[in-house]
Amino acid sequence: MLVIVAPGQGAQSPGFLTPWLEDPVFRQRFAWLSTVAGIDLITHGTESDAETIRATEIAQPLLVATGLVAALELFPHPADAFGRVGAVAGHSVGELTAAAGARAITAEQAMVLVRERGLAMARAAAATPTGMTAVLGGDREEVLASIAQHGLTAANDNGPGQIVAAGTMEQLAGLAAEPPTKARLSPLTVAGAFHTEHMAPAVEHVAELARSVSTHDPRTLVISNRDGAVVHDGVDVLRRIVGQIAQPVRWDLCMDTMRDLGVTGILEMPPAGVLTGIARRALKGVETFALKTPDQLDNARAFVERHGDPSPVNSTPTWRLIVSPIKGTWHLDAAVAGASVLEANATLGAVASLRDRTPVLAPHGGTVVEWLVEDGDLVSPGQPLVRLHPSAA
Repeated sequence: MLVIVAPGQGAQSPGFLTPWLEDPVFRQRFAWLSTVAGIDLITHGTESDAETIRATEIAQPLLVATGLVAALELFPHPADAFGRVGAVAGHSVGELTAAAGARAITAEQAMVLVRERGLAMARAAAATPTGMTAVLGGDREEVLASIAQHGLTAANDNGPGQIVAAGTMEQLAGLAAEPPTKARLSPLTVAGAFHTEHMAPAVEHVAELARSVSTHDPRTLVISNRDGAVVHDGVDVLRRIVGQIAQPVRWDLCMDTMRDLGVTGILEMPPAGVLTGIARRALKGVETFALKTPDQLDNARAFVERHGDPSPVNSTPTWRLIVSPIKGTWHLDAAVAGASVLEANATLGAVASLRDRTPVLAPHGGTVVEWLVEDGDLVSPGQPLVRLHPSAA
């Protein structure tokens, strides 16, 4: 199985777009998304210095636009992607790239949302001096305990040996004075404590805008930063992306889900390198490809052919599939066991794992066409549970 991943803020570097913009088609498409965002992203991707593109309101639209246009270079006929890509995931703001790539939202909607997300997060960061520090190495439990002891949040959990602490500058100074045993601290050049309670005002602003965004059920599996769950309801995809602004990124759980899915190849969209580097350490035996420059496109397409399989949820819009969010045991709710018609938001049951018990709802309701699992069955993340004929849009 092939998973496409999109990086988050911090992956950008001065001039990284220069080779891509030599292609007139790429440049034209990129200029369009730049216009939608109302930002001169071409200049920022080629001429602006590191300090300029570090700004939240510039970095985030720059990353999303790059990932979306590069995806069209990789898949010149976009529908072909759904015959090859098993799942998508994005780290932090990369979730907007992933959502648009999976067709849960449009590219234009993604650019408006990321523009407002970046501006709102920049305003929230300016309200109080906050920051982020990577904690590298050390015992995981000791690191988490130390972060909590200093009143900080584990804002990014990126897997073994890489947790990012976030909070006020005073709290970070306390952590620096008493670091966890055998851990190395690396302050990050970001504007504020992202994915913490300090970003709550940004959530409110983006959530208000998101109410006007029309969504579609994604055409491939989307792995959520919140908890690593597979999401197949467009409304829920967007809701999670908005809430994630002030909630920790659990990339470790995303990689656990990739392992459960049986992923064999991970391809990272440009500016690539960070997520494939994490995957090489955490997902031994999984092949990775970091797409950094356009001269790699032929090799990237060969990588896609080698690992690609159709998404299990790439179905026609006549039906709605409700899929399992996690790996575990399916428990059917007795109230719907014999029902032929389900109301909107009816509880179908739950999937129980060693870590959690996750309820499964039918967001739009509908007529039961076919149950695809039975009570007590073991299920995988993204596995279809029931096929519905929707009764509401």
